Amino acid sequence: MTTLVILLHGVGGQGAPMLTSVGRHLPGVTLRAPDGPLAFHPGSPQRAWFSIAGITPANRPERVRAARAELDARIDAAVAETGATRLVLFGFSQGAIMALDAIARGKVSEALIFAGRLAFDGPMTPAPGARALLVGGEHDQVIPAAETAAAAEALQAAGVATQFLLEPGAAHEIGPRGMTAARAFLQ
Repeated sequence: MTTLVILLHGVGGQGAPMLTSVGRHLPGVTLRAPDGPLAFHPGSPQRAWFSIAGITPANRPERVRAARAELDARIDAAVAETGATRLVLFGFSQGAIMALDAIARGKVSEALIFAGRLAFDGPMTPAPGARALLVGGEHDQVIPAAETAAAAEALQAAGVATQFLLEPGAAHEIGPRGMTAARAFLQ
């Protein structure tokens, strides 16, 4: 079985650095780390999945919906290229928001979420057997762990086998305990 893990970076990030920083902790899997479709700043190499200019809790779901086609195209291309038989999205921050959306609507059945919030405002239709690990940093000031925990609860209520891990001492980051749990999830 070929396991493909697609790494989804946060706003202002890029795929290649995430591939280097996270990928070295995930041996034995095929990795892809696409760049988000939008420039974070005009002319900047930094990318985003959706614009955060003027973002509010009320308009965030609309922006995520608008970004779905680009994400889905990247997922489909990576699966076709690799011939993977198992697909796992690994999202951090804005990438985690996109990964949560993908599992909530049944695009993928497995997700690793670091510092994510759910921006899904429709009925969830997860794939049968869907499962997710959500990790929130104890001291995260960008996306508080309580929001990641709330996303875990919402997925669980929709039928996703969900585990939430609070990373002690972590801020808005991918911490060592979360990475250890992610490796266990992939096994």
